Amino acid sequence: MIKTTVPIHKSHRFSLTWRVITLSSLLLLALVTLFTILGHDNLTRQFKESRDQHHERQQREIRLALQHSSENLRQLAGLTAASSSLGPPLQAGDSETVGQALNSQWPALQLEAGIDEVLVMDTHGQVLGSWGMGASESQLPILSWVRRVINTEIPLTTLRCSTSCQQFAAVPVLVEGESVGMLVLTRSLADVTREANEVSGSEVALVVTGADDQRDIADERYLERWNGRITALTRQEYSLALLQQAAQTLSLPSLLEAPAIFESDGRSLELSAVNMEEDADIINNSYFLLISDITEQIDTINQDTRTLLFVGVLGWILAELLLLFILLGPMARLRRVAGLLPTLARGKFSDIRSAIPERQRRLPDEIDVLESTTLALSHQLETLETQVQERGEQLAERIEELAKERDFVNSLLNTAQVFIVAQDITGRISLVNEYSQLMLGLDERSLLGRNFSDIFEAGSSTAHTPNVSQQEEKTLLMPDQSLHTIVWYHAPLQAGSNEQPSRISVGLDITKRKAAEARLTWLAERDPLTELYNRRYFQNSLQAAMERTMHANGAVLLLDLDQFKEINELSGHHVGDQLLREVAKTLFHNLGRHGVVARLGGDEFALLLEDTNAEQSVKIAQYIVQLLEDLGFTAGERRHRVTASIGIALFPTHGHTPADMMASADVAMYKAKENGLQHWHLLSQAENAKDELKERVYWVERIRNALEENSFELMVQPIMRLEDSDVKHHEVLLRMRDIDGSLISPAHFIPVAEQSGQIVLIDRWVLRQSLKALSQLQKRGITLAVNLSGQSLHDEELKQYLSDELAASGADPHHLILEVTETVAVTDFSTARGVLQSVRELGCRIALDDFGIGFSSLHYLGQLPIDYIKIDGSFIHSLLTNPDSRVIVRAIADIAKGFGKQTIAEFVDQEALLPLLKSYGITYGQGFYLGQPVAIGNAFSDLPPSDKYLN
Repeated sequence: MIKTTVPIHKSHRFSLTWRVITLSSLLLLALVTLFTILGHDNLTRQFKESRDQHHERQQREIRLALQHSSENLRQLAGLTAASSSLGPPLQAGDSETVGQALNSQWPALQLEAGIDEVLVMDTHGQVLGSWGMGASESQLPILSWVRRVINTEIPLTTLRCSTSCQQFAAVPVLVEGESVGMLVLTRSLADVTREANEVSGSEVALVVTGADDQRDIADERYLERWNGRITALTRQEYSLALLQQAAQTLSLPSLLEAPAIFESDGRSLELSAVNMEEDADIINNSYFLLISDITEQIDTINQDTRTLLFVGVLGWILAELLLLFILLGPMARLRRVAGLLPTLARGKFSDIRSAIPERQRRLPDEIDVLESTTLALSHQLETLETQVQERGEQLAERIEELAKERDFVNSLLNTAQVFIVAQDITGRISLVNEYSQLMLGLDERSLLGRNFSDIFEAGSSTAHTPNVSQQEEKTLLMPDQSLHTIVWYHAPLQAGSNEQPSRISVGLDITKRKAAEARLTWLAERDPLTELYNRRYFQNSLQAAMERTMHANGAVLLLDLDQFKEINELSGHHVGDQLLREVAKTLFHNLGRHGVVARLGGDEFALLLEDTNAEQSVKIAQYIVQLLEDLGFTAGERRHRVTASIGIALFPTHGHTPADMMASADVAMYKAKENGLQHWHLLSQAENAKDELKERVYWVERIRNALEENSFELMVQPIMRLEDSDVKHHEVLLRMRDIDGSLISPAHFIPVAEQSGQIVLIDRWVLRQSLKALSQLQKRGITLAVNLSGQSLHDEELKQYLSDELAASGADPHHLILEVTETVAVTDFSTARGVLQSVRELGCRIALDDFGIGFSSLHYLGQLPIDYIKIDGSFIHSLLTNPDSRVIVRAIADIAKGFGKQTIAEFVDQEALLPLLKSYGITYGQGFYLGQPVAIGNAFSDLPPSDKYLN
C-alpha cells in the first residue's frame, strides 16, 4: 500500500469565498472600465468615420457642382458662338454689328444663366464687344487664350480667383469652318456656393488667399493669419465670427488634410476646406470652407458613455451580491470535503466512508457530486493498489519480450540489401545498417552523428518536413567513383510524447533499372538506322508545338528523297541505308538547332519549326536543297546525285491538328514532285477564322436571296406635327422576312451588308419600293422619309438612279425625304454636301438624323443643303429630368429656326414631353408614344394589291 503524508492547514485567514468575491469584483470592475472605454472609443471612431465620409462626399459634390457649372458654361458659350449673325461681322472687324448680334441674347444669358460678362474678340485679342461687368481685361490672359483657342479650335474653360472667383469659358467663332475670333463667358460661383450650402447642410464660405490687392486690415472679411479674404459667405452674422476665431488657431493646409473641431460659445463646430483648381498662372489659392455644428453628436457620445458606465457599475454590484448569496452555503460544505481529502491521500479509505454519509438527494448539486465522487474515489484507489501490483509483474514479462523483438529487428536491418538509415530531427544519423556500411566502405562509428545529406547527397529538400512521408531520386558516388541511382523513401518514426521526432530513410539502388528504362525510351523515340527521332516522337512534338503556339506560327517541312528506289536497285539496300544515314547526319548537324529533325520511315524525313513564317520556311527549304546537292554521295565507283522534294505547311493556317498538318505537308510535297524544278512547294493560304467566314457567307447569301426574291419588308413609323397632331410624314424602316414568317432585325444583316458592299443594293431596293408606294400615297399628302447609308453618299450613280426611279414610279420628289446621319455628313463634309445638293436639285428634301451628338456640326449647319433636323433621342429622353438637355434642345431649336430649318424630336415616349417640345418651337415629333412601326400595307390600306407583297 502507498502511503502519502499531506500537511493539513486547519485555519484560513482569508477564505476561498472572499477570495472569489474579491477577484471577481476586480475583474468585473476592470471589464466595466474596459467596456466603457471601448464603447466611448467605438462611438468616437464611428463618429469620425461618419464625418470623414461626410467630408469626402461634400468634396465630391462641390467639385461635381464646379464641373457641371463649367460644362454648362462651355455649352452656353458654344451655342452663343454658333449664332449665324455673329461670325461675319466679327470676321469683318465690325464692332457695332457684333454688339447688335448679341444684344438680344444678353438679357437671357444674364437672367436665366447668371452670366456676369460676355467678351467678343478677334484673332489678335482685340475686344470688339463686351456686355456686363467682370474682371478687368488687363487681369485676364486674353492673348494666351486667343492663341490656344484659335490654334486648337477647342473650347477652353477655367477658374480664376483674385478679389472674387469667376468661371470663364472661351470658344472659337467659326465661319465656313475657319476660326475668326473668340467668345468668352464669365460667371461667378454664387450658384455653386448656394448649391453647396443646400447639399451639405453646412455654412459655406469662399476664401481667396495670396492676393496683394485684398490686404485691407480694416475689412472685417479680411483674415490676416490666412492672408485671405472671404468673397462669399452664407449666414454672415453667424459664420463670420467663427471663421475669424478659427483663423487664429488653424491653418488652411491642415484643414485640407483633415477637418478640424473647435469650441465656440459652448458649441462644438467642425471646419473643413476644399481646394479649387485654377489657372496655372494665378498665384492665388481659393478654398471652399464648410462649417458644421456637431454639438449634438458630441453630446450624444458623452451621454452614451455615461450610460454605459452607470449600467456597468450597477451590474457589478448586483452580480457580487448574487455571487455572495450563492457561495456562502455551498462553500461551508466544500470546506468539510476538503478537510477529508488528506485522509484519503494517507490511504485511510474506511475513515472516509464513515465520515461522508451515503445519501441521495432529489436534486443533487456539485457538492453532492464531489462527496459521491470522493466516496467512489476511495473505492477505486483501493482497487488500484491491488492492480498496480499485478501490472508490475506483467511489465517485467513485457520488457523481456521487447528485448527479443529488438534483436529480431536488428538482424532484419543488417540482412536487408537496401540502405536503411535513421535520423534525428536535425538530420544527423542515429542508426545505419550493415549494407549501407559495406556499400560506402565506412564503419558505423564513422557514420553515426554525421549529417545525412552530407553522406548520401539526398534529403535536403525534405529535411524541413520530417513528419511527412516523401520520396526522391538521387545519385550517389560510390568508393569506386561510379555513380549509382538511389530511390529514397523518407518516413517519420513514431516517437513518445517526450521524445524528439525522427525519421527513417530507406534507399533502393535502381541503377540497372534506370539504364534499361533509358534504353527503352531511346528505342521508343528514335529511328535505329539514322538515330534521328521517329514518326511517333515527331507527331507528339508537333502536337505539343501546336498547343504551345496557338497564337504564334510554325511550319512542317516534309522531305522525300528523289529516285531513292533506283539507288537501292542499282547499288543495293546497304548503300541505300548508308545514304539515309548521310542525309540524316547532314540534316541534324545543319538544322538540329532550328527544330525537330525526324525520319518518318523509308526515305521520308520531316523538320518541325516553331515561331517561323512562310518566308523563313521557304529559305530553310532552299537551304536543304542546297545541302543535299552538295552532299556528293559516292558508293563504290558510282556517284549518286542526291535531291529531294520538300512540302511546306504552316500552322495554324493549314491545319489545327497533327493529322491535318501532315496531310497538308504531304500534299505540298507531291506538288513539289510534280514541279520538278523548284524541289519545294508552299501551300497557298487556306481559310482563316472559318466560323466567322461561314457566318458572313451565310448572311451574304441571305441578303442576295432577299434582294432577288423581295423577301425584305418595309415598315413605317409616323412623324406627327405637334401643333395640330396631324400625321403626313412617315419614316420607312426595313426588316427581313425569315423562313418561318418572323421578322429579322436589321442589326443582324446590315453590318454584313456594309462590309460586303451590299448596303448600296439594299438602299436602292428600299428607294425603289418606297417610290412605288409613294406614287399611290402622295395624293393623300403623305411624305416618306428613307434612310441612306454612308456608302450610298459615295455612289456616283445615286443621282441618276434616283432620277430614273422617280420617272418610272411617277412619284413626286417633293414627297420624298432622304435621311443621313450627322456623323456621316460631318465626317466627309465636302462629299456629303455635293451629293445632297445634287439630290436636292431633283426636288427631294433632306433630313439630318441623330443631330446633337457632336456640337461640331453646328459650324456646318448653315452650309449643308438640309430641310429638317432630327434631334438625337438621348436629349429628348432625358428632357424632363436633365436641365442641361433642356438648354441644349431649346438652343438647337432656336439655331435651326435661325437657319430656316424645321426640327423633329426623336424618342418621344411619353405625353409629358409634348407641351415642353411645343414651347421650344419644335415642329414634329416621333416615338413610340406617338406611333409604333407597322407594316406599310397595314398602315395604308389603300395600297394596290401589287404593293401588298411588301408585307
